[in-house]
Amino acid sequence: MCFKNFAICMRKDSSLLKKIKADLHIHSCLSPCSDWDMSPKKVVQKSIERQLGLIAICDHNTAENVAATIREGDRQGVAVLPGMEVCSKEEVHLVTLFKGIKDALKMQELIYANLNGENQPDVFGHQVIADEHDRVLGENPRLLIGATGLSLNDIVAKVHQLGGICISSHVDRPSYSLIGQLGFIPADLHLDAVEVSYRVPLEKARAEIPGIGNYPCVTSSDAHFLHDIGRVWTEFLLANPSLDELILALAGKNGRRIIN
Repeated sequence: MCFKNFAICMRKDSSLLKKIKADLHIHSCLSPCSDWDMSPKKVVQKSIERQLGLIAICDHNTAENVAATIREGDRQGVAVLPGMEVCSKEEVHLVTLFKGIKDALKMQELIYANLNGENQPDVFGHQVIADEHDRVLGENPRLLIGATGLSLNDIVAKVHQLGGICISSHVDRPSYSLIGQLGFIPADLHLDAVEVSYRVPLEKARAEIPGIGNYPCVTSSDAHFLHDIGRVWTEFLLANPSLDELILALAGKNGRRIIN
């Protein structure tokens, strides 16, 4: 293809891009610290109310409510990415996102093999597995709130092997964040982005938190209650709401980008 034709194709491709509001860190009722109302169906309904075009379900160390949320999202017109919020052995939380449910479940297998302890519902909360019809299918008995035996580098390497991405969760928080636990971002940790919570304006975070300016920054709700969904979001310029497009946007390629 000559340069002229390539340039024409690029202009056509860019004309197909659209703004998409994304909340890439939402918990469901499967996370022990979440409200029981965070069922797959209600999460999708609230996302529609908040005019979100792309969401990700990221429960603690599990993806067992993801498939139901994807099915409900498909029915109601909201794109849902499979994800998990994985806790490393350093007690750092990472948002991990995948292209498909099979990849997320492969990651879940590794996590379960490296996760010890049993949940105590009276202490930590119930871990409800639900379908897209608001039916309770059971409870996960594992201690999902705990740390895995996997290092940060182990987690990032496996997620990338599966074609996914890793985002450092809520870097502005003093607990369970990369900065809070380690005090810095290791140079050999190949993150795809960092997440700033609703607590701190993004520009202030970039100015005050060391090292995060070297990475794409997103804001997500980390919602554990329905009213928290979409309290903050990231707007992207994408051709469609998919992980492939998100990867391009985080890299600023082919016209895809973070808008806010």
